[in-house]
Amino acid sequence: MVPPGPSLNDVPTLPARYLTPSDVAALLGVPIETVCQWRRKRTGPRGFRVGRHLRYDPADVRAWVESLMEGAAA
Repeated sequence: MVPPGPSLNDVPTLPARYLTPSDVAALLGVPIETVCQWRRKRTGPRGFRVGRHLRYDPADVRAWVESLMEGAAA
């Protein structure tokens, strides 16, 4: 007997909308240039490209902010 494959409940859902660099800058209250520097230095939230457009997963941005908060509390 073949075991059942993954169900739709096992597949993570996509967010309603991925964030642009401008969205991230506005959300965090920093200049867009700061978000670009974080990307170049690889110190900011994880981003990805869709064609030539840079996008951020809201969950990755949240996790990055939480990691900063944990580091500040230590």
